[in-house]
Amino acid sequence: MDRIRIAQIGICHEHASGKINTLRRLPEVFEVVGVVDDRTASRTPRRGDIDLSPYQGLRWMSQEEVLNDPGIEAVTVEVPNNDLVPVALRCMERNLAMHMDKPAGEDLAQYKKLLDGCKERNLPFQMGFMFRGNPAFQFCIAAIRNKLIGEVFELEADMNHCYGGEPYQEYIGKFAGGIMYNLGCHLIDFVAAALGRPENVTPFLKSAPGYPTSIRNNCMAVLEYPHAIATLRSCSKDIANTDGRRMKIVGTNGSIAFNPLERFDGKPVELSLNLAAAAGEFPAGKHTLRFPPQADRYEVQLLELARIIRGEIENPYSYEHDYLVHEVTLAAAGYNRWR
Repeated sequence: MDRIRIAQIGICHEHASGKINTLRRLPEVFEVVGVVDDRTASRTPRRGDIDLSPYQGLRWMSQEEVLNDPGIEAVTVEVPNNDLVPVALRCMERNLAMHMDKPAGEDLAQYKKLLDGCKERNLPFQMGFMFRGNPAFQFCIAAIRNKLIGEVFELEADMNHCYGGEPYQEYIGKFAGGIMYNLGCHLIDFVAAALGRPENVTPFLKSAPGYPTSIRNNCMAVLEYPHAIATLRSCSKDIANTDGRRMKIVGTNGSIAFNPLERFDGKPVELSLNLAAAAGEFPAGKHTLRFPPQADRYEVQLLELARIIRGEIENPYSYEHDYLVHEVTLAAAGYNRWR
């Protein structure tokens, strides 16, 4: 089967190097045509210095060269956060399949224009929410939908960390929605997939001790459902760093909990499942589920993109789902009031 000819537009996004590393590890699926260096073109903030080693040996191209190359079938859009949608719109107009990183900009109407354009053209469009390829998260979505733990009434999750030092705090301060805008969207993608559209969304955007109120690096959002409350947190000053990220889901027949949310050290993610009564394939009682170690955060997603492009599967995440996620994200980050 012919490889998919793909290019990466941007090296400034936080996940850019991870995406190019994954593409280069899948040479039987993707032919990486080139990459666009956006360090001087960016209009929005980026975090820290850029390591160029992941791009060694690749062809450097201009954005125009990528957009006008008839042999390129797909792109990964990895420019800084608020440049993502403007660049993706140009790719959509060239009928390019794409993987676009998160979050989808501070303008919901502009993002809707992108999604509507992709839908009209039947273009494969994939948002880069990193837990979509995480087997523990996929288990939780299925468990909630299939009522394995009964009717869910409580969900708590956090995306805390302590990386990046002071430059990261300054970076987060560039966004009115702070860290909830930048990282909370990953959790919102999961909650929307599992529970659907909330009845209400309430943001709490704070600064951690010692920081001005303009640096919203200690945030929480509450998503309300008819019988459930989802509480999502993200703070960039948690000394447990990413190892402290956790998930807790409680329903009328049991609970699910796991921590950390992901790991790449060759060890499995362990999930605790506690059931009051037998459900699905599980008897009543406590169970420890071990999910195979992930070697690569993005591999599952990008292989899925390839299958979508080839017409082997439909995108499991609809344009409507992606719109809902960003609608909730902007409300959770204080940009828009929920309605």
